[in-house]
Amino acid sequence: MWVQLPPPAPKMHTKWSPALAYVVGLITTDGSLSNDRRHIVFTSSDLQLIKTFKKCLSLKNKITLNPYGQYAKRQSYKIQFSNIVFYNWLLKIGLSINKTHKINLIKIPNRYFPDFIRGHIDGDGSIFIYKDTHNKYKEKTYTYNRLYITLRSSSKPHLIWISSKLNNFLDIKGSLSGWKRKERKIKLWSLRFCKKDSVKFLPWLYYKKDLPCLRRKYKIAKIFIRN
Repeated sequence: MWVQLPPPAPKMHTKWSPALAYVVGLITTDGSLSNDRRHIVFTSSDLQLIKTFKKCLSLKNKITLNPYGQYAKRQSYKIQFSNIVFYNWLLKIGLSINKTHKINLIKIPNRYFPDFIRGHIDGDGSIFIYKDTHNKYKEKTYTYNRLYITLRSSSKPHLIWISSKLNNFLDIKGSLSGWKRKERKIKLWSLRFCKKDSVKFLPWLYYKKDLPCLRRKYKIAKIFIRN
């Protein structure tokens, strides 16, 4: 009987690069390390992001539809691969099994920290812009473009560490806040940067063209980078 074998484990190196640091940011937010200590899983509702993840690691594995979970509001996609060397390397730099609550600092070289943060934002953060027309003065209405960059995590120490690093790099601090959804037992945390800090943040984040990124977020960012 003919049996289809799984694709061979990718020959993955762990030499730092913009693509690898970006992938680490994605795994830190929307990835997971399996209990079998060999499989890495990445899940996203954005198919383009899954394809970018796959390309960065030169994976041959198939992208599959992910079953709807308890908190899923949109169709999501998943890619899973096995690589013991890469798995152990992720453990060494600071990731862990069931990392959500206990993750703290990740050992990222300063040179690649923008790529890591870009992956972090693409995975579970946001770049948000809207027009504020509610400011009135002397019967005149003034319109402002509001811009916010937000990073999210279930680990407060992790975001405190990121805040400290970004303050050292860019002299921006951000605002840290927490909230708890009714359907979740854990508290979620966000690190938010207002427009003044965000316009300093974006050119650092997208420091050159053709970097791996989620295109719909870059589309917002490049408006402010260009201006």
